[in-house]
Amino acid sequence: MVVNFKVFKKCSPNNMITLYMNRREFVDSVTQVEPIDGIIVLDDEYVRTNRKIFVQLVCNFRYGREDDEMIGLRFQKELTLVSQQVCPPQKKDIELSKMQERLLKKLGSNAFPFVMQMPNSSPASVVLQQKASDESQPCGVQYFVKIFTGDNDCDRSHRRSTINLGIRKVQYAPTKDGMQPCTVVRKDFLLSPGELELEVTLDKQLYHHGEKISVNICVRNNSNKVVKKIKAMVQQGVDVVLFQNGQFRNTIAFMETSEGCPLNPGSSLQKVMYLVPTLVANCDRAGIAVEGDIKRKDTALASTTLIASQDARDAFGIIVSYAVKVKLFLGALGGELCAELPFILMHPKPSRKAQLAAEGSIEA
Repeated sequence: MVVNFKVFKKCSPNNMITLYMNRREFVDSVTQVEPIDGIIVLDDEYVRTNRKIFVQLVCNFRYGREDDEMIGLRFQKELTLVSQQVCPPQKKDIELSKMQERLLKKLGSNAFPFVMQMPNSSPASVVLQQKASDESQPCGVQYFVKIFTGDNDCDRSHRRSTINLGIRKVQYAPTKDGMQPCTVVRKDFLLSPGELELEVTLDKQLYHHGEKISVNICVRNNSNKVVKKIKAMVQQGVDVVLFQNGQFRNTIAFMETSEGCPLNPGSSLQKVMYLVPTLVANCDRAGIAVEGDIKRKDTALASTTLIASQDARDAFGIIVSYAVKVKLFLGALGGELCAELPFILMHPKPSRKAQLAAEGSIEA
């Protein structure tokens, strides 16, 4: 019988410990996170000497440049979210996955399973893109499964008997769309009659990565000013919650036009502008928030961070949001009129068939 499983394998430098995991991405559905499971295989010598083996889930949050670190100052926090002893086994009532059951039969008596539950309030995997010439560790949130041997889980691990395997915590788009975003802004002018009205509507609230965003614009000029140009843009908001002033925005897609302009007093204009935010168009820009591991070829822009409650906001290292912003330019004396609409940008949840098609196979 052939069972479809994609298995990741990593050995310690001394080849005494081997880690098997069938996935490196774990889905956060806001209310709960998929459990992290795997198999640890030990060398006969480690089993014979009854060595203690520990597995930990480590969250690495870097919030500053590595080059700026000085003696005694580190812009990095390493948090151990879960820690448990795998060998000699302490938990006897572990609920095994199908992959673990198959691998236990295949790998023999030196194989030991583990299951860890990631906290619901833990942040998603997000890193900030660096310049191509910068080879230092990127700012952001990354996760690792750490396997090591020691007397206790607080013991200092030795590099030759330690495994660190990077994993990612991801969020997929909800199945239900929210309300259609729409806003109306108006501007009146000192010593001038009437007002300028701008109405902006998006065709939906939830977009998938690579999808075209339709921005419907309606301008009603009941003032005596002239609209000379219209600009629409997609902005990515990044909030590093550790800092009070750690909020900034990047324009990742934009389009401007003078078609239908100048829009004279008493006139109106309806227009649709299309924007497609992609990482390809921003691959050389530093500070753009991208998904977990920037070394992956299929890395995309970071998805919108979904939070169950604003009270849990402080637990998230980096919060990512998106908004469409439309500007009307009225010239040097008239100024500008801006409207902004937030939206959600995420990956769709892959179907079971697509997941199986992307996976390899092992004989069990």
